[in-house]
Amino acid sequence: MDYAIVLAAGEGTRMKSARHKVLHELCGRPLIDYSIDLALAAGAEKPIVVIGDKAEQITAHLGERAAYARQDFQMGYGTGAAARAAEGLLNDESGLCFLTAGDAPLFGLESLLALRKAVEGGAAAAALLAEMSEPFGYGRAVMEGETLIDIVEEAAASEEQKAIKLVNVSLYCVKTALLKAALQRLKPHPPKNELYLTDLVPILTEMGHEVRAAFCAEEDALGVNDRVQLARAQKVMQRRILEAQMRAGVTIIDPSNTYIDFGVTIGADSVIHPGCLLQRGTKIGPNCTILQNCRIEGSILEEGVRVESSTLREAHVGANTTVGPNAHLRPGAQIGPNCRIGDFVEIKNSRIGAGTKISHLTYVGDADLGEGINLGCGVVFSNYDGKAHLRSRVGDRAFIGCNVNLIAPVTVGEEAYIAAGSTITQDVEPGALAIARERQRNIPGWVEKRKKEGKL
Repeated sequence: MDYAIVLAAGEGTRMKSARHKVLHELCGRPLIDYSIDLALAAGAEKPIVVIGDKAEQITAHLGERAAYARQDFQMGYGTGAAARAAEGLLNDESGLCFLTAGDAPLFGLESLLALRKAVEGGAAAAALLAEMSEPFGYGRAVMEGETLIDIVEEAAASEEQKAIKLVNVSLYCVKTALLKAALQRLKPHPPKNELYLTDLVPILTEMGHEVRAAFCAEEDALGVNDRVQLARAQKVMQRRILEAQMRAGVTIIDPSNTYIDFGVTIGADSVIHPGCLLQRGTKIGPNCTILQNCRIEGSILEEGVRVESSTLREAHVGANTTVGPNAHLRPGAQIGPNCRIGDFVEIKNSRIGAGTKISHLTYVGDADLGEGINLGCGVVFSNYDGKAHLRSRVGDRAFIGCNVNLIAPVTVGEEAYIAAGSTITQDVEPGALAIARERQRNIPGWVEKRKKEGKL
């Protein structure tokens, strides 16, 4: 059985946040989710997350996806103490154990597989290293040929060692039995009496075992300790996501001004214009056009949809429908195929049938609209009576004139017509014309009279 230990017990004080550091989001998902998924993809069983500060936030987020070990800071600080806290959960010593940090989201699966290959090839352990242009703050890797013999922390490094640009990036793979033995040999370092996980390398070497190295790009090693580093990591991850989408057949007009969350799917031959934010849970079909300045969150767009300068949240849009500009589809909006949802239209918790046109300046809330309906400008579904949201229904091929108010709950039958300016409070039978407005009355001389009375 293979294990993965994810270190997430630190306070993360540099984030200046009430939220745990590893729960801050990178491209729409918490940092720790990247580490969890990577460990699982590398073949580890349920990851062991070492928790401490704000532990309840992490357990609430991950739930049953992880096992937990709590770091008792009275027993020591440092990453070595955190790994030692998880030792009691390493019951099967026959396999391997990966060790990583919950704030390191950019490692690729190929790095973990390279570590695994090194250990399965005969080494006791393997550490991931990177060539850093600015290595300050990182532990320097001391190599003899292909063997890693030591990792020297910045504070303890000699001037000669500080010149080394090959650094440790805190991702390891160790045979579980040897890991447990080596953890017991960790000794505290002054002045804080910290236990360094990097000491595993010289300890295993002293025990007569070989430690090898695998290598990754510098950007893979970017961790997140503050919001500046979070922004840097965001830039790297966003570039990777955009490049993957483009290689899969999506046209992104201006990648420097387009933002797509992790896990968003887009079909081939779709075009994304500048200024768009496509957020988690969104699925866009093939041949769609997302024009400038759209925010789409948790929504499904079927083939051939066109959206311009609009906001969609938890909506479903059928094939070949157009949306916008400046439309707002709120949660529960289900739009059928070949519809027209025009400018300044807001739809909430409503079903819109195929071919229905809602062209402009209209609010549809808590309603079921059939197929082939036309809603004129300024139609309002009055769905709230002060206590409850009530539902209205409009049958197929009905025509609703401009500036109509439909007071829920009300039903308009198939092929019924509602005259412009009407306020409808009663059901309208199929095929009927409903007129609900006061007869026009002109009063000659009214303005002059009011002026003489000093009222105008």
